[in-house]
Amino acid sequence: MSKNYAALAGDVVLALGGAGNIVAATHCMTRLRFVLQDPTLADSAALKSIKGVMGVVRSDNQCQVIIGNTVSQAYREVVRLLPENQQPAEPQGKPPLTLRRIGAGILDALIGTMSPLIPAIIGGSMVKLLAMVLEMSGVLPKGSPTLTILTTIGDGAFFFLPLMVAASAAIKFKTNMSLAIAIAGVLVHPSFIELMAKAAQGEHVEFALIPVTAVKYTYTVIPALVMTWCLSYIERWVDRITPAVTKNFLKPMLIVLIAAPLAILLIGPVGIWIGSAISALVYTIHGYLGWLSVAIMGALWPLLVMTGMHRVFTPTIIQTIAETGREGMVMPSEIGANLSLGGSSLAVAWKTKNPELRQTALAAAASAILAGISEPALYGVAVRLKRPLIASLISGFVCGAVAGIAGLASHSMAAPGLFTSVQFFDPANPMSIVWVFGVMALAVVLSFVLTLLLGFEDIPVEQDAADARRAQGVTTPANY
Repeated sequence: MSKNYAALAGDVVLALGGAGNIVAATHCMTRLRFVLQDPTLADSAALKSIKGVMGVVRSDNQCQVIIGNTVSQAYREVVRLLPENQQPAEPQGKPPLTLRRIGAGILDALIGTMSPLIPAIIGGSMVKLLAMVLEMSGVLPKGSPTLTILTTIGDGAFFFLPLMVAASAAIKFKTNMSLAIAIAGVLVHPSFIELMAKAAQGEHVEFALIPVTAVKYTYTVIPALVMTWCLSYIERWVDRITPAVTKNFLKPMLIVLIAAPLAILLIGPVGIWIGSAISALVYTIHGYLGWLSVAIMGALWPLLVMTGMHRVFTPTIIQTIAETGREGMVMPSEIGANLSLGGSSLAVAWKTKNPELRQTALAAAASAILAGISEPALYGVAVRLKRPLIASLISGFVCGAVAGIAGLASHSMAAPGLFTSVQFFDPANPMSIVWVFGVMALAVVLSFVLTLLLGFEDIPVEQDAADARRAQGVTTPANY
């Protein structure tokens, strides 16, 4: 049954306190993401009761509404309800700065910046994977122009990642996008890359008598992100000190002269150190715990998705694949986590007497197993019924352990599912693809059996109909 996305969007906006309460709106693979002017005006219970909404995640002034695979259609309708030039009123008083708010702000910056880039990263990595398969199978000889062009197409999103991050972060931090891209462009300029290569070989490089740290910025995320955040403050400060008659030329000149050297001398190296420290921490744990770290991650992954914390690993995965060509901890753990949610949903579809729940569970299972998009299964079935979630966590742990023992690693960051299983194929180890399919089959079967053994409290048809009637009634302002 097709959804009325216009009505869905209207109900969501109304439950969030109206269009005037929405400061910003965007979406990721399955969620509508909102920043609210006054979070107390949002009605979580009303949001959850809207037909088509699978779940709600809130944190401070942010609200995430889980829609599922068709979130882009809902987002288009939401955008139509938000005036293009809408300027929300200034908040009454500034909230106190706490460690929780700082952490939430950092997480929001990462998610808000990286989410729009994921399609380009997935597209590029899958093209690189295609080139690798074509070379390995002998369809294209090594060094052929077609193979070189295919590899370049796939590598473009990674090589120029700082530019993409700068553009996305400029939108997030509300600063000038062209200036952000121009400054990030300095970091990947061929002359600057050549200069950094000389510095890495021991040649003394300085700018205005200040030594320049030898850093390679291609394939990196954190330096451009931090640089663009700093640019948002630099731009406002320069705007205040430049006379109106000189703003057209003096303002951009000063911004570039301040921000670019700052990025080269300080922000860039610090950003690289931060990114390297995060990666080192994650993979040091992997080095010590081995397969157990993959197992633990497989069990925790659905819980991380529920809180939005799974996006913290996105920069690390991107940078690791860009630099080494493979990622062997987080991505393998997702195989069991995603397909276990699919298997649990299949068990629910098999056992439930509720036709609508069966339809939801079957669609969610197909999404998780085939495409690796697990949120419909997570919110539409597992969290809703509780015990299927427990079955999925147990299965995710077991399958993560098997994937870790097998040494599986991904060459792309596409969501692990049947359609994207080729990303785990290692040309040096032909058995890797057998292991991948083995883990996928184990995840579906084990979670299916565990869900049937644990059982679940079925949703009566009468209750489901009542929920639907309530959902239809949320369109009236009286419900809020």
